[in-house]
Amino acid sequence: MKKLLILALCSSFAFTSCVSSKKYNELAAKQKNTQDLLNSCTVKLNECLTEKTAASVRAKQLEERLADMRQTNQDLIQSSKELTMLTSKGATNLEKSLESLKEKDLKITRLQDALNKKDSVTLALVTSLKKEVGINDPDIEVNVEKGVVYISLSDKVLFKTGSYEISGRANEILGKVAKVINGKPNFEAMVEGHTDNVPYRERNGLIDNWDLSVKRATSIVRALKDLGVSPERLVAAGRGEYDPLVPNTTAENRATNRRTRILVLPKIDQFYDMIEKEMKTLEKQG
Repeated sequence: MKKLLILALCSSFAFTSCVSSKKYNELAAKQKNTQDLLNSCTVKLNECLTEKTAASVRAKQLEERLADMRQTNQDLIQSSKELTMLTSKGATNLEKSLESLKEKDLKITRLQDALNKKDSVTLALVTSLKKEVGINDPDIEVNVEKGVVYISLSDKVLFKTGSYEISGRANEILGKVAKVINGKPNFEAMVEGHTDNVPYRERNGLIDNWDLSVKRATSIVRALKDLGVSPERLVAAGRGEYDPLVPNTTAENRATNRRTRILVLPKIDQFYDMIEKEMKTLEKQG
């Protein structure tokens, strides 16, 4: 499937472009921190699952031993009170061990539920976008990359060559995207503009491909704002020619690299707080 490319430059390059880049870098840094935390959680989860498997085997052995000890206990009560007391103490310790294993299993389940909840929200969002935007258009792709839902649009769907003016068809598609975003108040939308490496001839106040990518991203952001998406939830970013999907060696590859991506992602602060809270809870119970 072809991927889309969007480029845009802010109306005032010296001010708007810098602000957009700063917002993008901040969000990218937060996203990286979140991804690192997720990776850490995944590693810890895998370790816990391994421990759980071993603990389950141990628990079964303990349960069998406990049953034997209880039977032995009943027999020994008849002959020795002291021995009965020692056996009861041993049984109590085993019961405490089983209870500890159950608590650990509960911790693993809670962490798994938190990750499953995030995955469920992502899946629901992808389903909504595919339903609204459509999945049979080769110039439109809805997918998940590193836990982030994105819509990739070919530049021919959105803009004319070298232009940042949105087409009529683009407005139709963006209207559907805006509907999904507005239905997810805890999500933000980041628009990324991408170009190929063919040098852009300076005109209309645009200097290069980077300028064009930023201006295109800004055009999409404004369109989403006009369609009712809160501007506080929108970020415009231009990647220029510096994040290609494929080498710019053929006309077809260059067309693939000319794209616009709309990333729909949970508000980083809220998601980070959720994971951090869950990790602290596990540490206190550990």
